This record gives sequence, C-alpha cells and structure tokens, in this order.
Amino acid sequence: MAAKVEEHKFPCNTCGSDLRYSPGTAVMECGHCGSTQQITNRGGWRGQSIREMDFRKAVKDQLPAFEMEELHTISCENCGAHVEFEPNTHAAECPFCATPVVTDTGMDRQIKPKALLPFALSEKEARSKMTDWLGRLWFAPNGLQDYARKGRKMQGIYVPYWTYDAQTATDYTGQRGTVYYVTKRVTVTVNGKRQTQMRQVPKVRWSPARGHVSRFFDDVLVLGSNSLPKQYTDALAPWDLSEMEPYRPEYLAGFRAESYTVGLDEGYTEARAYMNRMIVRDVKFDIGGDRQRINSLDTDVGILTFKHILLPVWLAAYKYRGKTYRFVVNGRTGKVQGARPYSVWKISFAVTLALLAAAAIGYMVATGNTSY
Repeated sequence: MAAKVEEHKFPCNTCGSDLRYSPGTAVMECGHCGSTQQITNRGGWRGQSIREMDFRKAVKDQLPAFEMEELHTISCENCGAHVEFEPNTHAAECPFCATPVVTDTGMDRQIKPKALLPFALSEKEARSKMTDWLGRLWFAPNGLQDYARKGRKMQGIYVPYWTYDAQTATDYTGQRGTVYYVTKRVTVTVNGKRQTQMRQVPKVRWSPARGHVSRFFDDVLVLGSNSLPKQYTDALAPWDLSEMEPYRPEYLAGFRAESYTVGLDEGYTEARAYMNRMIVRDVKFDIGGDRQRINSLDTDVGILTFKHILLPVWLAAYKYRGKTYRFVVNGRTGKVQGARPYSVWKISFAVTLALLAAAAIGYMVATGNTSY
C-alpha cells in the first residue's frame, strides 16, 4: 500500500496567508504581509547523507510502503504531462503547453523524491533571461516577443529526474592494431601526366587482446518525463547536483511539481546505454595501440541504486497565432532553451536585402566602379 496523500500547508504566523519559498534563500515568504520563516535542517549532500535506493527491489515492487506516495495529478492529453494540483482542482491549463485540461481527481502511485535542487532564480529574473534570449533571435516574430514580455507570469515547475549509481566490471576480447609503413610504387597523375612515385603506405598489424576494466558510475542523470522536448531539457545542463538538498516540501511551497511518466526501468535503459558507451571507451583505452577492435564484452553490474530527484525549471507556454511556443529556463543558472520561431516577413526582408546588396556589388564589378 502506498502512503496516503499528504497535504502540506504553510500558513503565515502573522496573517495566516500561505507562505511561498523564496528562490535563492533559505526562507519561505508571505506575499501578503512580507513575513518570513526559516527552512531548517538544510545542508545538501555535504550536510546530510541521502540514502540511495535499491534498484532491483524497486522494479520488483518491493520498496517499503513509506517510500511510496499517492499524488493527485492532472494529465494533459496534448503533451502527456502529469502535474500535481490541489485535490479540489478539476480544471486547469497545462503549464507545459497551455492546453486547457479538465480532469477527474486522478491518483498516481509514485516513488517519493529523495532530493531536489531549490530554485535560485526568481520569476522576474527568469523572465528577464527569457526575453533577453528572445531579443537575440532576430528572425523571431515581433508579436511573439511583445506577447512574451507582456504575457502571464512564468510557471515554476520541479521536473522529475532519475539518478543511477552502478558498479560495473567488464571482461573483453578484441584486437590491438599497430600501424606500420611500407614503401610502394604507385602511379599518380601530375599536371595531366601519369607518373610513377615511391610512397609510404600505412598498414595495420593486428594482435589479439583481452582484459578487464571496471568503473563506478555516480549519479547518471535521466529525465523522468516526456512532456518537454528532450533537446530542450538536455540543453539546460549542467546541473549542480552537489548542491542538492534533501527533499523537503517547504521548497515546493508556491511551486508545482511534475510527477514522473518515464518509469524507473525505462530510465535505466537510457542510463545503461550511456554506461555502455563509457565502457567501450574504457576498453579501447585499455587495449591501447593505434587502432582497436572489440570482439566481445561481458559486463557484470554489481551494486545498482537510484534516486528520484526534482530539478527546478521556469516554464512559459504561449499560444500565438494558433501555435504553441514553449520556453524553459534553468532555475539555477538561467540558461534558456525553447522553440525558435521564425518571422516569414523578417526572413523575406533579409533575403531581399542580401539580393540587392549582391546585385549592387555585381554592377560595380561589371562597370569597374569599385571605389567607395
């Protein structure tokens, strides 16, 4: 059985209004009266040990009940996002694609998050980063730039990720290639005439190789959601995972959290593909020589653990002239990614200018008038 739904409310001690986490600080702040409340027991990895969880037990559904929770989420049929909302919410707009969503009070059974990176940038700072980024896109429609500047506030979303730790040991067989050169007579064409020349030609001498490599993978990061294009979220990296804090609901006060839709085992498939690439690189280095061939790899994965973590993203989804444009901002570094909209008018104008400039240069060259 999963743990029951926990509702976390943080009323202001002064006026009773809801407190909201203040990005970049260690406090929650009341938007009504300005009072603050300290978040205690902070310190991140350096201050506390965050317990890894056993992957093999988790995929067999053998985790203790206290490691599980049931969440009330709404599901967007357009982009597939599952976002946590208050239990009495029955209609909302998807923060990922701006699609109206009407839903039942659905429940998701999930593994609890172990840690998170708190927001470091405020909504105002994130919006400034986004509008500056849009301003550098010369071909973006002016209407969209103005709409983004004057539009609604950005949404602060904690996006789900998996991290995987694995101890690997690999036995391999292969071949080591040593390059050597032989002198050969070759026929070449020089100035239209065929000539015979002596050339040094590379050859490879192959010899059998076998060996053993091992590597410990620490915090291989995999996105736990399909609601945003992966190229956007990948481009938000790197994340300063060494600054993560143990999960506390206070950091979510005033923000939303997306529940994962990429399962633990599905995420591991992606993580394992990354591990395999690193193992192949290690094996080639171990074989040595000038060239390498790998005939077989036999990898044993010993210790295999994971964490469910949350990373902060400021998100804007705008509908402009029937199209949805999405922009994401790393809530720690301010790095921006998103759709690159193009204005047909601006592109046409630029092409016209380029053609006129080319024609003018061609005319001056043809008439011999190249002075300025």
